[in-house]
Amino acid sequence: MKKILMLCTSLILLTGCSLLGEVNSSLDYADTATGYVGTVKEFANEVPALSKDAVTDKEAMKTLENELQTMKTEIEEFNETEPPQIADGIHDKIVSSNQQLQDGIDLYLKNMEDGTLDPAVLEDSEIMKTIDNITSLTNQIEKLGN
Repeated sequence: MKKILMLCTSLILLTGCSLLGEVNSSLDYADTATGYVGTVKEFANEVPALSKDAVTDKEAMKTLENELQTMKTEIEEFNETEPPQIADGIHDKIVSSNQQLQDGIDLYLKNMEDGTLDPAVLEDSEIMKTIDNITSLTNQIEKLGN
């Protein structure tokens, strides 16, 4: 009887620890994803003005290029984040949007190299639409933390 009681107690503790681990993992992921969405929002706020300045200012062009490269790095790092099972769907949506964002950034960088820098292209491009898609997931991410 003692062995059965000890076995049941052990199973309950292990299950509880597993559940606690999943909750902690969900909270950690929610924090990471929220931070990433904040980075994307900041990028969206800064880059359009930089692209306008970059047309006539070489220093602004270098800054814009650095911002675009930095965002590509942020995308890659976030994509490598291992989500908890409960966040798989949200993570997949962000990763899918990240691919579109990265493709848009690559195209814009190529345009910069080719000397065809046009701020209107950035504002009308998939970059800004994709950023809107990513930031629209904020509510779903916040639910993971609650």
